[in-house]
Amino acid sequence: MKTLHFCLPLALTALLAAGPALARDNWITTWMASPQPTWGNELPLPTRIPETLTDSTIHQQLRVSLGGSQIRVVLSNEYGKQPLLIGAARVAAMTGSGQILTFGGQQQVSIAPGETRTSDPLALTVPDLGDLRVSLYLPQRTPLTTFHWDGKQTAFITPGNQVDAPRPEGQEQLEARLFLSDILVDASPDSRALVVLGDSITDGNGSTLDRNRRWPDFLAQRLASKKVAVLNGGISGARLLQDGMGASALKRFERDVLGKPGVKSVVLMLGINDISWPGTAFAPNAPLPSLDELIAGYRQLIDQAHRHNIRLIGTTLLPFEGALEGSIIEHYHSPQKEQLRQALNQWIRTGQAFDAVIDFDRMTRDPRQPSRLLPLIDSGDHLHPGDEGNRAMAEGVELKTLF
Repeated sequence: MKTLHFCLPLALTALLAAGPALARDNWITTWMASPQPTWGNELPLPTRIPETLTDSTIHQQLRVSLGGSQIRVVLSNEYGKQPLLIGAARVAAMTGSGQILTFGGQQQVSIAPGETRTSDPLALTVPDLGDLRVSLYLPQRTPLTTFHWDGKQTAFITPGNQVDAPRPEGQEQLEARLFLSDILVDASPDSRALVVLGDSITDGNGSTLDRNRRWPDFLAQRLASKKVAVLNGGISGARLLQDGMGASALKRFERDVLGKPGVKSVVLMLGINDISWPGTAFAPNAPLPSLDELIAGYRQLIDQAHRHNIRLIGTTLLPFEGALEGSIIEHYHSPQKEQLRQALNQWIRTGQAFDAVIDFDRMTRDPRQPSRLLPLIDSGDHLHPGDEGNRAMAEGVELKTLF
């Protein structure tokens, strides 16, 4: 007989621990960056971040989806091996001076390995699709073990405690997220959230840096007036069944979906890396998954969502013939992999397992070569959509299918 283990989602636990006053508020997640562990030579792509920082301030910019009258910031030390000490933290609108964040009334916070901490509520009105900057001061030697690799937003590192610096430009720059996991807002009672759980296509690889042109960004623009927050749960290199450049969807569904306050729907856009990685530098000796294994993975997530009264929308997988040719990642596509993608897409369309289906394959394929992306969609690597491709995908979603 199996022992059943029950746990409150992390963000919800943090809210309850903050006291009964917050129960009268309507806290909803409005932005997220899924944490990943850093890696060494086991993956063919560099992390593009320093190994450690000491006596340094990280300035990270982001755009929320839904606004509110108060905010809270969630920091993660999920993959840390030692406590993460934040000496000071500040959040600011891009045009404002900002305010200091506190954690349990203290400006300094130590986050244990494997844990997250949510800041105290801060009275800061943020408009829908508003831009914020979060500055974190690291006073001691800090290994950068928890990050989000493909942030698609320039972050700045400055020496010393410069959380008050109005313009951190001109210092060391990177494109990853460091320790920053979520932004919550106190939104109107009828607000709700939608998570897009995906891979690099959702994460925005192929879109323009610092321009917020991932396809979930364009979807957020369509849904803001309807009081819906769109949360980008993409991880470049993510897979459905196995860990990739981050935890598998089966492992992170609790954290990235069930643990986010206000989530009512999920768009699931995963599987292309499960199909394409075997035989490449990512997984040179791994076999292709079977169609039944992929379907079983989808069904497991559907069951989890439905047990929590969350709607789960599936998407077909985009064409990828010619993907990453000439790069360090060869053999990404093959006739056998294409056959598996087609079979999986057919099941997604006809299996009636999802609450609804978004057929991105039909939206993005070249009618003359259906196994390839339409040139207007393609960023140039034959795998990821560019800016206009992301826009077309978001505009092609029928909003009535989402809730």
